Amino acid sequence: MEVPAVPIDDDRLPRHIAIVMDGNGRWAKKRFLPRTAGHRAGVAAVRKVIECCLKRRIGALTLFAFSSENWRRPPQEVSLLMELFLTTLERETEKLHENGVRLRVVGDRGAFSSALQERIAAAERLTNENTHLNLTIAANYGGRWDILQATRALAEKVARGDLYPDDISADSFRSQLTLADLPEPDLFIRTGGEQRISNFLLWQLAYTELYFTSALWPDFDDQSLDLALKDYASRQRRFGYTGEQVEDLVSENVCTKTSEFR
Repeated sequence: MEVPAVPIDDDRLPRHIAIVMDGNGRWAKKRFLPRTAGHRAGVAAVRKVIECCLKRRIGALTLFAFSSENWRRPPQEVSLLMELFLTTLERETEKLHENGVRLRVVGDRGAFSSALQERIAAAERLTNENTHLNLTIAANYGGRWDILQATRALAEKVARGDLYPDDISADSFRSQLTLADLPEPDLFIRTGGEQRISNFLLWQLAYTELYFTSALWPDFDDQSLDLALKDYASRQRRFGYTGEQVEDLVSENVCTKTSEFR
């Protein structure tokens, strides 16, 4: 698939993109189709975005596939989503591996069937050494859950005497989060027209640039992603500095890439 050439300097591209894939159900409803059809169409959109990230040499892509709150949906829909997750892993893992994609699933896997847990583990083992793209699927995940599990991990270290409470810092806390080995997301995208983060990566999104689009997820393609990338490239990321300070730091080569402030 050819991705339209858009003139964006490499140092203005995000290292890590996080996406809330919203709108599958509404996409299906507009076409008088069952919601399940929207979820299946959403898988095709995932493929397109992965292809675009590979072509753009984006380092990491994190997709919010199933939140810890999504269990509240009708049982039939939840069952379909679990089945779709399993079959997608079976069909796509080899392709991801061939394209150098490292796949990882983060979230509380305990609620998944043993078959799904085994398939996830097998996909992670197969792709573990790949380096072209870090693809993370957040499933049965919630930002509050992530913070709580990190807190428990630190508390256990304190209880064992391996860590003093006064030694707990932002860095030590971050090291216990599920995406600790990746840079924090530079760009957050939510499709479907809603403008909230919905308990996704609450700690990690502190300084992330937010981008909202009315496009429903199955309609989100390479051109849609390029629009988000162009918008991101036009922003100045300050991290508490003034705009003038950022420009001075960049010009003085204090930071190695302008993307550190974009």
